[in-house]
Amino acid sequence: MKIAVITDDLKTINADFRRAQSYLVFTVGNGKITGQESRPKVNDSHFVGKEQGHARTEPEDTDPRSEEKFTNMLGTIIDCDVLLARGMDRAAYAGLQIRSIRPVITVIRDVQAAVDAYLAGDIIDHPERLRESKSD
Repeated sequence: MKIAVITDDLKTINADFRRAQSYLVFTVGNGKITGQESRPKVNDSHFVGKEQGHARTEPEDTDPRSEEKFTNMLGTIIDCDVLLARGMDRAAYAGLQIRSIRPVITVIRDVQAAVDAYLAGDIIDHPERLRESKSD
């Protein structure tokens, strides 16, 4: 099993999935961490200026360009089973589920503490913390 955590500093879980700059991925075997690695994450800032000339008429979660952006954001964790985050929008949460990655919205800030809580079965998913999807 692999658990991805969104982070900018490899210690703290980022509060915004779309803006995070990296993933810390933990490999788990027999309920114990057997490895970890940092992986790059495409975020919204990678797309600034690339959509000029494209008028947005659909909400973000139905716009084909948004789907492409989201797929790029997940490119390096498509082999993961779980994603721990402190915040994201409803479209991202649903998009992860569609791709068979279990999103967990946690209030735990510390990466290691959150992974340990997940492995112990003590982590609580807080979908009430999801934000509405942006529509530009």
